[in-house]
Amino acid sequence: MVLRELKENETELLKDFLYEAIFIPEGVEPPAREIIEQPELKIYYEDFGSGSADYCFVADDNGKVVGAVWTRIMNDYGHVDDDTPSFAISLYKEYRGHGTGTQLMQKMLMLLKEKGYKRASLAVQKANYAVRMYERTGFRTVDENEEEFIMVCDLREYGG
Repeated sequence: MVLRELKENETELLKDFLYEAIFIPEGVEPPAREIIEQPELKIYYEDFGSGSADYCFVADDNGKVVGAVWTRIMNDYGHVDDDTPSFAISLYKEYRGHGTGTQLMQKMLMLLKEKGYKRASLAVQKANYAVRMYERTGFRTVDENEEEFIMVCDLREYGG
């Protein structure tokens, strides 16, 4: 498995990984794929690469991209302020639980720290098993609503 930057001609992959990132609780029917065309989800991929905090790393398994982590400053569910990049991460199901997501998160957090960002944020549904991975990589819950935690990683204290 190689972790590398997303290539310019691969930005369409973000749509696939955004759909994969939608947390589906046990026993719930997945939404139609068109859900990613809704305005509140398009902000995760539309014109990716045009923003100052648009960064993406992918997990490449012998030429097949199987996971991605990307950031942008956007008014998404995990938005805390206009200086804090929000995270999105997803892996194909068969590649989860092997540490690849953690490695992608760590690589992105180090890049954001090197770029001078003070913190990073994300939103995650409370029932999502990924909450533990986010905590292990340095994210702490700063707010919550009925369904989600808003989590922030202080990059000034982040050591990888």
